Amino acid sequence: MNPSFAHLVDAGREALLLGIGVSLPVVVAAALVGLLAALIQGLTQIHDSSLAFLPRLIAVAAVLAALGPWMGRQIAAFALRVLSGV
Repeated sequence: MNPSFAHLVDAGREALLLGIGVSLPVVVAAALVGLLAALIQGLTQIHDSSLAFLPRLIAVAAVLAALGPWMGRQIAAFALRVLSGV
């Protein structure tokens, strides 16, 4: 079965939206923790680079550990949908 151009465009659009949806929780967690760390550094006037990096690393690891299975299921379901249409 030869996929049509419209099917390829729809699959590409869905892939982009899936990529945004799957990465959004990680990006939001990193941004919020980074903002909180910057606020604390501004209030205490302690400007150490590890104080900004380490909390973000821990937050991203925690979000990936918590939501990793969901992310994998979403990506696998998309792959099955796309490959079954070929």
